[in-house]
Amino acid sequence: MSSAFPRRLRARFLESFSRYRFASFWANAVLVVSLALLVIMAAYFSAAGIEHESAVLHMARAEWQEEDAAAPGFRPMPFAVDSRALPAAWQPVELPLALPVALLRQADGSASAAATRTTWLRLSARDVPATSAPLALYGARIKTDGPIAVYANGRLAYRAQVQGLLWNSTRTPLWVLLGKTPDGAPLDEILLRIEHKRSVQVAVSSLWLGPVEALEVRYRMRQWLQQDLPAMLSAAFMAVGVFALFVWFKRSHETGYLLFFNLATTSFLRGLHFYVSVPVANDWFAWLTVNSLFWLVAVVHFALRQLHGRPLRWLTFGVVAWTVLIGMLTLPGPAILRNTPQVTPLIYIGAALMGVAVALVGGVSAWRRSSEGRLVAVGIGMCVLLGVSDWLLQNNFVSPEGWYLGAYTNAVTFSVFGVLMYRRYVSAIAEVERVNAGLAERLRAREAELELSHQRLREVEKLQTISDERQRLMQDMHDGLGSSLISAIHSVESGGMSDDKVSQLLKSCLDDLKLTIDSMEPLEDDLLLLLATLRYRLGPRLESSGVALQWNVQELPALDWLDPTSALHILRIVQESIANILRHTRASEIRVATAADAAGVQVTIEDNGQGFQVEKTMTEAKGRGMQNQQRRAQLVGGRVSWRSGPEGTLFTLWLPLKRGGPAGPANPDPAVA
Repeated sequence: MSSAFPRRLRARFLESFSRYRFASFWANAVLVVSLALLVIMAAYFSAAGIEHESAVLHMARAEWQEEDAAAPGFRPMPFAVDSRALPAAWQPVELPLALPVALLRQADGSASAAATRTTWLRLSARDVPATSAPLALYGARIKTDGPIAVYANGRLAYRAQVQGLLWNSTRTPLWVLLGKTPDGAPLDEILLRIEHKRSVQVAVSSLWLGPVEALEVRYRMRQWLQQDLPAMLSAAFMAVGVFALFVWFKRSHETGYLLFFNLATTSFLRGLHFYVSVPVANDWFAWLTVNSLFWLVAVVHFALRQLHGRPLRWLTFGVVAWTVLIGMLTLPGPAILRNTPQVTPLIYIGAALMGVAVALVGGVSAWRRSSEGRLVAVGIGMCVLLGVSDWLLQNNFVSPEGWYLGAYTNAVTFSVFGVLMYRRYVSAIAEVERVNAGLAERLRAREAELELSHQRLREVEKLQTISDERQRLMQDMHDGLGSSLISAIHSVESGGMSDDKVSQLLKSCLDDLKLTIDSMEPLEDDLLLLLATLRYRLGPRLESSGVALQWNVQELPALDWLDPTSALHILRIVQESIANILRHTRASEIRVATAADAAGVQVTIEDNGQGFQVEKTMTEAKGRGMQNQQRRAQLVGGRVSWRSGPEGTLFTLWLPLKRGGPAGPANPDPAVA
């Protein structure tokens, strides 16, 4: 029992780790690459400044004093200040200077707390190494809510005039180019004039004085790491968020894309006041940047809730209510809580507590439900820690020379949710590939089934065609060739037929057989080819009988219904007509012609022999051949007619262009139809 529990715990841990390691791999990869770039840049900047290190003076000691203003508000900065004219209240101080802050006093809105105070710092520049190069003054940070002025030998060299109560100096390093004095005297003293509210304590890092080329690398490195790089990361996050928004427009049922856009927007707004190039004085802008932190935590909470699937109604209500309450209390109009650098540290404590609650509750809820939820919980926990470090730095609990790590909360958020979106994207592609593979497999199986069914149908169709053709040939031979041969056999056995008649009868049987064979040839819907075949078969017989054949045919449209069975019927009809001429009319000439109209085609056979009475012949026994012609013509959808007289006989066969099309032309003489 005791050994089974650790085994199950280890198995559960390995299972969780296998699900988590994919996301953590990419998050760690991004983090490692970012840290490597930072180390490389720091090494480069450090190496660039080593060669000039001996020409730089590190100013870590100063004298300071504070002076209360006689009237409220910030005073105009003079162009020249003599430190000897200031009160003799100088006190030595070590830099960096970070006086403790009374947080509750910062929220005091009384007139005394709103009064202004001036902090003076005096630094000696006598020890700076002699150089002809231009000098510069560099400091990592000066914290205040008012104007800053730098005087070199009593003359104004730099000023940062603030028009409102919000300034981005906390992330902006001090960089002052010191020109040469008008009288050419060496630099002896640097005086800093820092104005602020009485309830706000300033913070000043140690300062560096030296040639511009020696200090510029330090300034550029801190400027890039504290402002430029976070601004680029924030802009990249926002760009991807806008892309996610457009994806959501097309796939509105997937709310993850909308949450990603909200995360990018709130993260961008949260640090916007740190990246602007001028001081910000708009109260609504300050309200927006402060409250966007609460909006960001609220959006992360909803993202976590979507991942682990638990509603957490009580926490959701608390997050929404607290966000709305802070937003209303800090509105610039009522100004219940003035959104100033004196009050915002207290507000940020509430934001930190809200973030801790969301991270802990969300992490516990997602621990067994969603590896992605655990990743988000870890990410928001990291952001809270980075925000706490910034809060400590902002409120003078740590050295002002430290780094604002909260500038990289956007990078952490971007990395975490970027990993989630990447996983969704890869999973979607894998799912599409899996579905496509399944569809392809089903398609191949279906094609195989259809091919097998097609082969079976072709075999059945082939067998049916053979059977139908065999049946047709058997029927035709029984009705035509078979009956002729039986008649010949009876005549020969009874001795009532001469040899010439037997020979003629056998030749007719042979012609019937040849016609049957010819009907099986492919005709490609060509009636002229069928008639030409008949001419070829009957030509020798006509020559032996001394009958001349005139072949007056013309091009005819194709008959798409002309199959072997129909072809045999047509051949039988024409053969019977020519055979009747040879047997009964004593004609010396036969003329075969073709014609076409809108509904069909017709074949005419005309002779110059003795005529006959069509109606009388049709009713007698010897008219059975004519009746067969009519029957065969009806089977193919056509019509036959005769017109006979002393000058000869005209036989007409009309065939339709389409089966079931319009009827043929009316017979001019109904008696012969």
